[in-house]
Amino acid sequence: MTVVPRLVFSAPSSGHGKNALAIGLLAALRDRDLRVAGFKLGPDQVDAAYLGLASGRPGRSLDPRLVGADRLAPLLAHGAAGAELALVQGSMGLYDSVTGHPERDSTAAVATALRSPVVLVVDVAAMGQSAAALVHGFRSFDEQLWLGGVILTRVASSRHEAMLREALDDINVPVYGALRRQDLPPVLPSRRLGVLPAIGGSAEGERAVRRLGEAVAATVDLDRLLGLARSAPPLPTTAWSPQDVLGTPVAAATRPVVALAGAPGGSFSPPETAELLRAAGAEVITIDPLRDEALPAGTRALVVGGGLPEAYAEQLSANRKLCIAVAELARTGRPVIAEGAGLLWLARELDGLPMCGVLDAVGATRDGLVVGYREATAATESVVAAQGAVLVGHKEHRAVLTPRAGQRAAWTWSGGAPEGFVWRNVHASQLALHWAGYPEIATRLVTAALGEPAPEAVHADSDGVPA
Repeated sequence: MTVVPRLVFSAPSSGHGKNALAIGLLAALRDRDLRVAGFKLGPDQVDAAYLGLASGRPGRSLDPRLVGADRLAPLLAHGAAGAELALVQGSMGLYDSVTGHPERDSTAAVATALRSPVVLVVDVAAMGQSAAALVHGFRSFDEQLWLGGVILTRVASSRHEAMLREALDDINVPVYGALRRQDLPPVLPSRRLGVLPAIGGSAEGERAVRRLGEAVAATVDLDRLLGLARSAPPLPTTAWSPQDVLGTPVAAATRPVVALAGAPGGSFSPPETAELLRAAGAEVITIDPLRDEALPAGTRALVVGGGLPEAYAEQLSANRKLCIAVAELARTGRPVIAEGAGLLWLARELDGLPMCGVLDAVGATRDGLVVGYREATAATESVVAAQGAVLVGHKEHRAVLTPRAGQRAAWTWSGGAPEGFVWRNVHASQLALHWAGYPEIATRLVTAALGEPAPEAVHADSDGVPA
């Protein structure tokens, strides 16, 4: 059993302000010297990064599709170790599911599985007493759901607030805060900038989090919310541990250096990636692909997670010294795993800008957004998976690559053409995986990093890739 005071923030739909409120609540409580931890339900690394910035510890994602429903509680306990509050920010509306299985992966289903009280964030700008009917419906829809109360946003006036509180009191739903329309301004940096304002030491990101914390501290009853969180029962689980899931590290005289792409405040991968790599026996060093001009001394492998934003093509291209170093690492047969925009970075060019040139492919940014889960089958034996292995990943990108796959593709899935590249010891794809769901990837990578490149890996091959 694990004791974790916790709350789940949700809303009737997207756009009610739950993201800003979740960030603000963590910042406000941290300002009171409480130890807090933030989690994002789903694959959204951007929201998770801002929750991490607000809490002062890594923000983490909880995604039943990517890690398995049975790992959610252990991962929560792991990420919230020592915290006085764990806050889970839901996705979309309370009962919504992008996969069509709300009974399994909606915010409501996860909150019930985690035995956590839900605080419903409701935009009441165009509502009066009907807000009570709305909340009553959400509470009654699932009798297993624990709706602990509401926070109201975009309240018009004191009179409006009094009307709403009276209506909600009639159905015995506590109101933990009421924010006026101007209290939650759109201060967060543009989402096209991805996680970098949160993990890159951006003054803009810091100011935004501080502003949201001040707004929440002034309008939300923090003590009552903490009381609700502390009423959550112990979780009948043991905290997830990278050492436990991997067992004995890969035997080696020295720990191989694995470069993990990121910035001073974190990486472009979920935090569990670095934890698993260390548990597997690696020395993990973060490298900033926008600013660092060389790989760490002795680098034997490189991981570029799916959180690398596509919007930084110019900066990635301008860092020619690092591009050359990455190309040399791949050419000599060292393992490289690149997800999302990391695949574009390894391509010959993106939007006419030269990239690393590891893969003979060209990227181009489009207007539409490709987003969704994929149940993918490994088309080729690689550092990531054995041929034929089935894994679930997530795609979210605007840029497309021509060709879509190399002669040895990374993945195949139902209804789609083969995708990604396996070349020498490189595995590159726009499909992003959560390694907590597939911890064996860390062992495979460290094993490959410790080995010597196969003799054929240092000669030109027939994949259509520059030697």
